[in-house]
Order: sequence, then C-alpha cells, then structure tokens
Amino acid sequence: MFNGIKKILLMTGILGLLLNFLALSSWAGEKVHLTFDHYYDHAELTRALKALQQAYPQMMKVISLGKSYQGRDIWGVILNNPKTGPAEHKPGYYIDGNIHGNEIQGTEVVLYTIWYLLKNYGQTELATRLLDEKAFYFIPTMNPDSRDWYIHKAADPNSPRSGLIPYDNDRDGVADEDGPEDLNGDGSITLMRKRVPNGNMKPHPDDPRILIPVRPGEKGEYILLGLEGIDNDGDGLVNEDGPGGYDMNRNYGFNWQPDYVQRGAGPYPFCFPETKATRDFLLAHPNIMGAQNFHNSGGMILRGPGAKNIGHPPLADRRVYDEIGKKGERILPGYRYMIIYKDLYSVYGGSVDFIYNVLGAYTFSNELDMDYSSIWREMGRAGSSPRGEKAPEDEELQRWQRYQQMLDEMFYHDRVLLGEQYTDWQPYKHPLYGDIEIGGVKKFGRRVSPLFKLAETCHRNAAFCLYHADQLPRLEFDEVKVTRMGKNLYQVDVALRNTRVTPTISAIALQKKLHRVDKFKIEGPGVKLLMAGRITDRLRQQVTPIDPKGKNFIWVKSGIPGYTRAEFRFLVKGKGQIKLVYDSLKGGYYTKTVDLK
Repeated sequence: MFNGIKKILLMTGILGLLLNFLALSSWAGEKVHLTFDHYYDHAELTRALKALQQAYPQMMKVISLGKSYQGRDIWGVILNNPKTGPAEHKPGYYIDGNIHGNEIQGTEVVLYTIWYLLKNYGQTELATRLLDEKAFYFIPTMNPDSRDWYIHKAADPNSPRSGLIPYDNDRDGVADEDGPEDLNGDGSITLMRKRVPNGNMKPHPDDPRILIPVRPGEKGEYILLGLEGIDNDGDGLVNEDGPGGYDMNRNYGFNWQPDYVQRGAGPYPFCFPETKATRDFLLAHPNIMGAQNFHNSGGMILRGPGAKNIGHPPLADRRVYDEIGKKGERILPGYRYMIIYKDLYSVYGGSVDFIYNVLGAYTFSNELDMDYSSIWREMGRAGSSPRGEKAPEDEELQRWQRYQQMLDEMFYHDRVLLGEQYTDWQPYKHPLYGDIEIGGVKKFGRRVSPLFKLAETCHRNAAFCLYHADQLPRLEFDEVKVTRMGKNLYQVDVALRNTRVTPTISAIALQKKLHRVDKFKIEGPGVKLLMAGRITDRLRQQVTPIDPKGKNFIWVKSGIPGYTRAEFRFLVKGKGQIKLVYDSLKGGYYTKTVDLK
C-alpha cells in the first residue's frame, strides 16, 4: 500500500511539473501577464505600467508628463534598448490614445503595443529588431479624468468627450450645473421619449423599440426628449450644461481656430494641461518620425489634412502615406484609408496636423471599431453607404437604408451582445415632462469595442503601428571603397541605402525647414575632410560638389528618400582608422569604421 501511495504522489508531482511547464510555455517571455478582456481604469493602468517597468527596467521608462485637471498623472512611456544606442539616435515612433474621454479603447491598444513589444523581445525577430533599432514613445491616455468618469459613472456612448475643466456651456454664469442623470438606475445615460397625440416620431413597423420620423402629413405617436436627466437649474432646459464641454483635439497649435469657427477649441492653443503635457513630450523628442493617434469609431485609417485650407501634403509624402495606409487596410479588414477633411469632416487645431506640419512626422489617426456603418458591414448588407462613400441619390432608398441599419443594430444587440448593452423602455414620472419612457443603448453598447472583440482590436491596430514603425528609415552602408590618391590622401566612396519607404526627412520638413537636415561626418585622430560631393552618375563619374567649409562634415540637405541608394565621395587627408557617421535627426545614427590604406 505504501508503495502504491508513493507511485501516486510521484505521478502527481510529474503531472504538476508538466502542467507548470505547459503554462510557462504558453506565456514564454512574458514577465507581466496582462489581459485585454476589460477596460483599465486609471489606477489599474498605472499598476500595469509600473509592473512592466519593474519587469523590464532596462527597456522601459514611465514618467509623469504632468497632472490632469483633477490631479491624475498623465503617463508617458519610453521604450528603448540602451545596449543598441541612446533613444535620440534612433528613429522615433509615437502613439497616444483616449484624447476624447468616451473613446476609451485607444488606451488598451497603446498598452497592448507596449506589452507586446516587451514580452516578445528576444522571442520574435520583428519585436527584437524594432526595440533594437527604434525608440518608442507612448501616452496611453491623454484624458484620464474623463476616462475614469466614463468607466465608473453613468454616461452615454458619446460623453463625456472633453476633459473635466468646468465649462459654462449655456453661458448663464455657472459651469457644469445641469448635466444628465441616470434616472432609471441602469448605470448608463440613455434616452427619454414621450407618447403624445401629434408627435413627429412613430415606432418602426418591424421593431417598436425604434422610433423613426413620420412622413409629411402623418401623425406620430412620440417625441424624443434627448438624454435622460432633469432641469437642475430651473431654466426650463434639460442637460444643457454637463461636465466639460470642450475638445482637446481642436486645441493643438497648428491651424487652430477660435470657438466661433469650431466649437470647443478653447481660448488659445495648448491651454489645457493635458494638451500642454502632450506638446512638451513631443517637442522633447525631435527624433519622432512616425505617429499614431487612436479615436473611435467607424473603422478608419485617417491622415491629414484635417481642413482644406491647409492644402495637401507634397507628392513625395503622399506616396509614403499611401503605401502605409493601403497596407493598413489589409492588416485591419473593414477599415478604410481616408483623408480627414475630405472623407470625414473638417478639424482645425488637430493632433494629426500638428505632428505632421510642425514636427515633420508621418501621422495617422485610427477610428476604432463599431458604429452604424461597421455594424452594417458586419451584417453583410448590400448597397450600404458607410461614412466616406457616396450615398444613393434616391431619397426613398436612403430612408430605407437608415431604417434597415436601425434594425441591424437591434439584431446585433439582441443576438450578439445578448441584451447586455440595451435597456428596454420603462415608464418614468418626470418632474418636467410628466409620464415618459426611458431606454435605449447603454454606454458600452455603441462606439467602444465589445469585450469579446477587444483583444482583436488591440492586436490588429498594434500590428498596424508596428508595420508603420518598421517602415521608418532604416539605413545601411551598402558599399565603401577606399582609393589611395597620394601620401596620406584618400578618396572614400560611400553608398548608403534606405531599405524602407520613409525618407530620413519628410518633404513637408524640407519645404518648411522644420528641423536640421542630415549630417555626414568623418571622425578620426588627425583626419581632415578636404572635399566632398554626391555622386550623381557613377558610370560617367559625375559628382555634385558639397562644400564642407573647412569642417569634417557635410550637410545632406535632401536626406535619403525611401527605397533609394545615395552615393557620396570624400577626399580625406589622414591615416589609420576613420569613422563614417551618418547622423539624421529623425532617420537614425549610423556608423562605419574604415581603414585608410
């Protein structure tokens, strides 16, 4: 019997070891286990970032960029492998999310990208190479105040969108005194409707939960009263002055316009603590050459210009955008590559235009996930007209499509979300409106990712970002030839190849002289650069001179475009070893040691 017990214990121990091995194998390389099946509030996000920093102290740095209006830290994250050089010597890639408080899933995408790169360093070729060759800069949430409000308090799918600095929307001298209330206690702000004899709305013939406008001459049964709430300030209006009321993505210092042009811009650019902190973080890292903002919703890969008056980017930059954006449509099925002002709406003072036109970095803004149009596409409806595509001219067909979209959304709530994110209409005695009904889509039922799709949203959008980061400049010394011309006099021919689509200097940066151009240096004891030039025709030995002006470097004013090979010729006086250094502010820092012999 004793031997039998020993055998059982032995087998149990072996089984336990096997299970532990399998568990470790499943999370190979992962020092911090994060899940993407829920939304992180600010406290949990902070713990996750600090845990990652503790697990990867050489690779990751978390810093507070400042405080939000309510005193929460606005976290900035820097990823860099110092063993392969300082961050400022590498092309930089920047990502932010959640500038709008209700557009929360951008934060999860940013956190996922950080986590994915760190846990896969040394495990996959791409993650390892990117962290060795690039520097990454992140702001997981720009709007921590409204993020926590949206997650923990009653809200509707579209608000709070702004930050939470009190804002007097109704201009009565008091700020934020009349916002919505969760009257039916379902945890969300839904809609109010009232049955009346001559309303302008009627139940949808196929689903009475949906109200549709009546046709001319018809008598309706209902009127919509807007979001649920009461008249808190006694002015006869409901919900006219809720929390905040401005738009931080209209507050950036390029093509900014005041409130009378575009509501919510604030009194002057970067007047809000959150946008100021973001600006300072961006300007502190001039090596940033690619950038990504995350918003929602609708499944879009957007680029500038945000407004028509800016004008289109130079052709060379449009080609870079097009290659990355069109590849993004394949990485993100159902997403459409679009231009903000042309295919969506005009944005003045937006982040995309600031980063591109002031920093010279190629910038995209992804609108994540679900809206009516993406639900329509998911249901496989033919003849749909999602945002950015031309609607049919026939008015009756347009009306039918809108009504069908409403039915599709309800089918989605009933059969996919299983009713979790919809409140059926319930009677309520309102102090101003009398007998009404309250119901509709809850805050997590529209715009944000349903939790069963959140991980895919995170991974695919992270994959798009990593593809963009991998398309930042990547130079290599393609050929170096040393020819002795006399005593201690050498001709050094150098070919540099950019193997990626992104140039070392964007066309907009060249056009507007946004930052210093590239520098090609010759270093070594006693070495002197006498003459230099760019080889324009090797077969004919044609060289365009570049005057070093008595220094041991030349300025490469045009940089090195994407997918090109640039050749240089140097006449050098010296002996022994020298170092060739190509120093690009945004394209990287590359060196090659050469013997003069």
